[in-house]
Amino acid sequence: MARRSRDWNAGLAKDLQNQEFAREFLLAAMDEGIPVQVALAKVVRATGVKEFAAKVRMASPNVLRAIDRRYNPTQRTLNRLLRPFNLRLSLARIETPRHRHAA
Repeated sequence: MARRSRDWNAGLAKDLQNQEFAREFLLAAMDEGIPVQVALAKVVRATGVKEFAAKVRMASPNVLRAIDRRYNPTQRTLNRLLRPFNLRLSLARIETPRHRHAA
């Protein structure tokens, strides 16, 4: 696998500071099956943990714990972290194709 350059990572970090870009990044990550904690971690670190924590009115260590994959944050906590992007977790029905049964 090719290594990403520092310029690429720096460019992504700069883009993630834009709230609308970060929102679309989070949505695309979910569509790709990337865990919400992993995607949020990228956005939070690009924004700056202290700045993001102040935005969501949460202590910095709690934000770091919530985005750490070793921890299991509550839905309420994740929704609090997603609120600045006008996003929240929800359930959606998965449509399955109906199988015809042979008579």
